[in-house]
Formats: sequence, structure tokens, C-alpha cells
Amino acid sequence: MLAQCIDRLLKQESVSCDVIVVDNDSTDGTREMIQYQYNTPEVLYMNTGANLGGAGGFQYGVKKAVLLGYEYVWIMDDDTLPEGAALYKLFEVDKELNGEWGFLSSVAYWTDGSICRMNIQKKNIFAHVGAKEYHRKYSSIKMCSFVSLLIKSNVIKEVGLPIGEYFIWTDDYEYTGRISGKYPCYMVPSSRVVHAMKIHTRVNFATDDVSRIGRYQYIYRNDVHCYRRYGCRGWMYIVLKDMYTLMNILINSNGSRLDRMKVLCKGFWAGLHFKPDIEMVECE
Repeated sequence: MLAQCIDRLLKQESVSCDVIVVDNDSTDGTREMIQYQYNTPEVLYMNTGANLGGAGGFQYGVKKAVLLGYEYVWIMDDDTLPEGAALYKLFEVDKELNGEWGFLSSVAYWTDGSICRMNIQKKNIFAHVGAKEYHRKYSSIKMCSFVSLLIKSNVIKEVGLPIGEYFIWTDDYEYTGRISGKYPCYMVPSSRVVHAMKIHTRVNFATDDVSRIGRYQYIYRNDVHCYRRYGCRGWMYIVLKDMYTLMNILINSNGSRLDRMKVLCKGFWAGLHFKPDIEMVECE
């Protein structure tokens, strides 16, 4: 998947970009593949030296891109396959907006051509974009995933980096919400990517395999930290979401109901005391 992603990036139409590959110290031959297939200055391989999680990897890569002097940073997962004009379409809207934006977000599709459920942008805390927004040249949004997100480096220098301590989950909503609190931000439907997830579904704590439930403590901790800054609306969202999750566990869980509820409660409690620092980019 990574090789396909890199190939698509190097073949973008009417605009070129370098590629920074962030490797969380994997042991699957990623370093060797990059050295063998992409021995070119346009592809930069960086190994973090440890498993920093998705959030830590994004923080690491964004920081390196800004320090290297890039004016724009285009973020995505390694299973993202951008269409040929994906980046160009973002820059078209950049010109139309005269650069007055904080981030621009592509629309992600799944491999069957339907909108990817994991990457639907949010208009506000409670509502995702709807059908009408996909027919506009661009639409105002507040939060979105890191699957094809364009940010200007001067914005990153102002608001800081994604929070690496999140490790996994919610780092994208926290970061894009932080940016949209200062700048207008937009979804650009003409910029299209395929998010080639193996299974087209959102994560479901109630039905996920028992061996995986421990990691969900991150999402419930991070959600509390992310949304509590929005005051009453944020707390309402957290409470409603967690109540829905508890009901889902009780009704649809395929086992270990008590263990799942404990993970949720531990994550919620940890979020009340979670105060990660926002790292700023120190440029000379």
C-alpha cells in the first residue's frame, strides 16, 4: 500500500511534491523497499526509532516537513491513494480563497466508489457534512481526518503540532479543530482520494475482537481531552457518545461486556486528568 501511495504522489498532475515517509520503527522491510524502489531526492525516509503510534508519527512528520522549509504539508495515511489531480484541485481552491484558509480537506472514497465512512468531515461537533456539500466547489468544515489534509506551514508554526501523546485516535479531530478555531477551513470535493481500508467500517468497540479492546482506552481518553475545550457542547457530545457506546456494548457485544465497560470508564477518567503539551515548531 505504501508503494502505491508513493507512486500516486510522485505522479501528481500540474504540481509536484516531495514525499516524507515516516516509519514507526517497523520490521516489515519498509526501509529496504524505500531504498531499493525510491532512491531519489524526492522521497525522504525517516525512522522515528520507536512505535509512536499514528499520532506520534504524524507529529514527527509534520515537524520535520516544517523544519525542512516546505511551505505546504500534505498529510495522509499510507493506504491513501490520491487521484492524479488531487493536490492540484486543492491549490485551485487555495487561489480562489486567496490563501485565506487554515486547512483544505479532500473527499475520501472507499475502493467501491462510495464515500469512506471513516473520513466524513464534520461541520460542527455533532454534524457531518451531507449530500449537498459534495456538490459545492468547497464547503466550510470544522474537523476532519488526516486522510489527505493540506496545511500551510505558517499555520503549523502558529498553532503547533498534532499531539503525539494521543498515540492513536482523535488526534486528527483535535488538530483540525484547533486550526479551525483560528482560520476558516474547507472540504474540497473535486480533490479525491481512495482510502483503501481492508474493511469499510468505522471502529466498533462493542464488537471488536477481545484481544484489541485495550487500545480503545486511548480514544475515550483523547475524546474527553479534545471535546472538553468546547464547553457545554463538548461535554454533551462526550456524554451522549459514551452513553451510546455503553448501550451498544450491552446490546451488541460479542463477549467481555464488563471488560469493555471498564476500558471505557478508565479512558473517560484518564481524559479528565490528561493534559498533554502542545509542541511548537522552533525554527531558526
